[in-house]
Amino acid sequence: MLIIITAPSGAGKTSITRFLLQHFPQLAFSVSAATRPQRSDEVNGVDYYFMSLEEFHQKIQNNEFIEWEMVYEGKYYGTLKTELQRIKDMNKIPILDIDVKGAIHVQQQYEGRTLSLFVQPPSIEELKRRLELRATESPEALQDRLNKAAYEISFRQHFDRIIINDDLERACQEAGAIISGLFKEEGIPAPGW
Repeated sequence: MLIIITAPSGAGKTSITRFLLQHFPQLAFSVSAATRPQRSDEVNGVDYYFMSLEEFHQKIQNNEFIEWEMVYEGKYYGTLKTELQRIKDMNKIPILDIDVKGAIHVQQQYEGRTLSLFVQPPSIEELKRRLELRATESPEALQDRLNKAAYEISFRQHFDRIIINDDLERACQEAGAIISGLFKEEGIPAPGW
């Protein structure tokens, strides 16, 4: 079983993923590979596996990814097969915090073995405000993210559940209830929920 959390950038998928990891010890975070520069508050191997474009391309050629995408011009992200194996070896359930196209690819490869949650911002205007507050993007990069977000929202019906994140605490609780319900169906104890 795989749990997929997907959303346009800035919609809250990482915050919801962190909440789920705190409340469900059965889950383990699947660390994605990325070619974008590491931010000052990020740790290699914890937040992402940061790698060069050449290293990423070599892993593509070696068929080491279950999914990968050029999410933004020249910036690649992907889920390594070894990462899912690492989590399986821990006897935990992987939770993937990935982009929309990657999420669709994973669902296709693991048909019937995924639960996918699409986190939707309440509006593009609110998404713009959230991304501006981050202050990590140039105006051009911000506009690219907003254009991409509008496109990604059009795929929301491809996912099992849609969570509208107009209030982060409520969205986290909704995601937790969905995971708890899944665990009950699967006979997995979900203490404290």
